[in-house]
Amino acid sequence: MTKLLRAITFVVVTLCAVTTPSVMAGDDIKASVAAIEKDRILTKASQYWGVKPRTVTADRSERSEGGNHDFFSEGDYWWPNPADPDGKYIRRDGESNPDNFIAHRLSLMKLNDYVGTFTSAYLLTGESKYAEQAINHLKAWFVNEETRMNPSLLFGQAIKGKFTGRSIGVIDTIHFTEVARAAKVLADKGAIKAADLAGIKNWFKSYINWLNTHAYGLREKQHPNNHGVAWSMQVASFADLIGDEEMLAWIRNQFKTVYLINMMDDKGGFPMELGRTKPYGYSLFVIDLMASVAEIASTEEDNLWTYELADGHSMAKGLDFIAPYIADKSTWPYKPDVQYFDEWPVRHPALIFAARGLKRPDYLALWKRFEADPTNYETRRNLPLRYPLLWQ
Repeated sequence: MTKLLRAITFVVVTLCAVTTPSVMAGDDIKASVAAIEKDRILTKASQYWGVKPRTVTADRSERSEGGNHDFFSEGDYWWPNPADPDGKYIRRDGESNPDNFIAHRLSLMKLNDYVGTFTSAYLLTGESKYAEQAINHLKAWFVNEETRMNPSLLFGQAIKGKFTGRSIGVIDTIHFTEVARAAKVLADKGAIKAADLAGIKNWFKSYINWLNTHAYGLREKQHPNNHGVAWSMQVASFADLIGDEEMLAWIRNQFKTVYLINMMDDKGGFPMELGRTKPYGYSLFVIDLMASVAEIASTEEDNLWTYELADGHSMAKGLDFIAPYIADKSTWPYKPDVQYFDEWPVRHPALIFAARGLKRPDYLALWKRFEADPTNYETRRNLPLRYPLLWQ
């Protein structure tokens, strides 16, 4: 009986954590996040100190049709055909092929880690040595001719025997979102030399142009599920870095007229994600993307956090839908994911952004409960932002 009472108490407390907002000013949330993050960030900065940049030029796959400076990845859910092992790959939705080439993805995720960590450490301490470490990685990826990545994604999500690259490969660069943000933070602090900053901005300007002119980028721009939102999240951050207000205005309009109207249902869920073989993971992913777009693209005059359609579709409704299932996954009413169900949830950016954007500090308490640095590859791949100090 004692165990039952403890279980009931836990559930009640957990549900209160996402249903009973308290008053907490934005500055208080900022101070709380800094206090929570300090040990994690400074420990990681010590671990990463002196690590040499590793860009796409360090690894190459024999299956890539691209050059040494081209990003390459393979479709996650595509596998060899047992009936024709050397032939075209076949699809197994939701099941990732462990033999895919992922070196470039790993390097990009590590770039996010290094730059996010060092820039956060710089914000915490004010010590320029941390900024210099971050800048070394930024220059390697975006400025230095020998190691920089080409600002395009022609060879992402390739499928053996079918495609040398696909439009949905654009989603692989979601981890540039926080990298661009770190570059902006460092630039605003005057920590980057003018020539280096110009090189970094020129790279992202070129990438935005490719994403808005090449067929792959244009297809993703209008993709009617998480891919379209991921496009907007990335481009919003890139546009914010280079000062492209026209692009940010387009993203705000897309958020209001497509994402909320066409993608969200009356409960606040996203049917296109709930219909997948990994409905929990995809629901978490899309709300993180939506929250990130709201965080990056909102202005005082056009606040996506407080924007609400006549039918009630809004960011608040989206969080109302998913937050209880983050607080207590055992209440998830849909099928469990075919893979990696146990690896979720973690510290989702949707929660930390909503704490301030929706004035819901209870979401901060919920966010704090979970793992900040998941080690599982699939979890890391689908967790777009992990350094909240960059977004204060």
